[in-house]
Amino acid sequence: MAAELVEAMNMVKSFRVSDLQTLLASMGRSKSGLKQDLVGRALRLVQTEYSPELLKNVRQLYETRFPKASSWLAARRPESVPVNYPALNSSPRGTAQGTDYLNGIPKPAPPSVAEVKLVPLPFYHNLETLLPPTELIAQNSEKLQESQCVFELTPSQVEQIRNSSELRPGMKSVQVVLRICYTDSIGVQEDQYPPNIAVKVNQSYCHVPGYYPSNKPGVEPRRPCRPVNITPWLHLSTVTNRVTITWGNFGKRYSVAVYLVRVFTSGELFNQLKHCSVESPERCRERIQDKLRFDPESEIATTGLRVSLICPLVKMRLGVPCRVLTCAHLQCFDAVFFLQMNEKKPTWTCPVCDKPAPFELLTIDGLLSEILKETPEDVEEIEYLTDGSWRPIRDDKEKERERENSRTPDCPVVDICVPEANGHSPAHSGTNQTGKSGSGGASAGTGGTSAGSGGGAVVDLTLDDSSEEEGGGGAEDSEDTDDSQDSPAPKRGRYDYDKDLVTAY
Repeated sequence: MAAELVEAMNMVKSFRVSDLQTLLASMGRSKSGLKQDLVGRALRLVQTEYSPELLKNVRQLYETRFPKASSWLAARRPESVPVNYPALNSSPRGTAQGTDYLNGIPKPAPPSVAEVKLVPLPFYHNLETLLPPTELIAQNSEKLQESQCVFELTPSQVEQIRNSSELRPGMKSVQVVLRICYTDSIGVQEDQYPPNIAVKVNQSYCHVPGYYPSNKPGVEPRRPCRPVNITPWLHLSTVTNRVTITWGNFGKRYSVAVYLVRVFTSGELFNQLKHCSVESPERCRERIQDKLRFDPESEIATTGLRVSLICPLVKMRLGVPCRVLTCAHLQCFDAVFFLQMNEKKPTWTCPVCDKPAPFELLTIDGLLSEILKETPEDVEEIEYLTDGSWRPIRDDKEKERERENSRTPDCPVVDICVPEANGHSPAHSGTNQTGKSGSGGASAGTGGTSAGSGGGAVVDLTLDDSSEEEGGGGAEDSEDTDDSQDSPAPKRGRYDYDKDLVTAY
């Protein structure tokens, strides 16, 4: 009992943070804090609540962490049963035909690595497993390691690849892909490349996705970890294919797997989404009513929810409104653009709230699809009401534009050429354009009166002082005489017209 307790405590001291968190969570303890806090908490747990169940959990985690150094397995193995470890320099020729190898060792050698599960990818559908997840084993203490694995394709697999359609010239829809992830049997693992990775297939280097440049200062470029297509470099026959992986050994453990997959395009995924995941308008209205239902405990009553008809991804009007079932918001994004962007750069993140948006949880909003068909192109926002109905929201800029177009002047326009337009006589024009006085001025005045009765007279407001002096003869006297009979003479300024009768706009 004491020996097992000491052995369990030594195992706990060698655990990683994820192992410590898993152990504490399985026993109902808090898993937050730094590593030293987690280690102390786990050691106290082993000392105070030692039980067979706890010991079993510790041993399972330790076996996953160190599959070849499980001392408790060696202690319980009968002495009469020999332990056969395969030699590192063993040759594939010495074994049965059809066995796959990694680093010169038969692939069933590390049993715990077979429990590693890779996360399913929407654009890749697994047809067959050519090499299950197998750990990359360092051969020495060098930082740069090289590991090999071999596999063969069956005639039916070769036919599947050759008879598949082309996604684009030179790329088949059925491919053989290489996937690499962390060696961890807890949960599903995402693709993760080791440092300094290089993949060589049958003595030819194949393309591995590079780094995305970062446009933010101080942010390192990120490398997209996705399956590596090795199909173009394979022998499409029963000849053995050899894959050599160069990787950096910096303390983390990695596993490699090879699959035969069917690759989908964003258009094919959209067709799946359109046929299998559409939320009916009735269900959408129920969701809206649930969100707007009056809560007596809440001090604020929500009477409406505004939703934009512009996609947050491309800033264009929505074509196919889509959202995630687990998101709390009603705002949608365009399904076509979302799938196209994840086909090029897979992130699967909701563009509205930045939460995970896996393909399995995407749904098309049936109600918003109907609204998009019923509203004109200039409507960019709507508001959902408490009864599940909706109304369009006009843009403030558009309202201001309409207000300006329909706005009338505050003051009435006065035509200075129309007699009795405002109760006064029309403006005087005592001088013609040539500046002549005498009979010419009188004739101009007469012409101005007749023109005013017919449709308006032309008033020249650009006369200077010299023109006034030249034309300040009998015309002014005659006009003053005529005006004095009806009304008092108006005040004269620099120019020969009545200032109080002229309104300029």
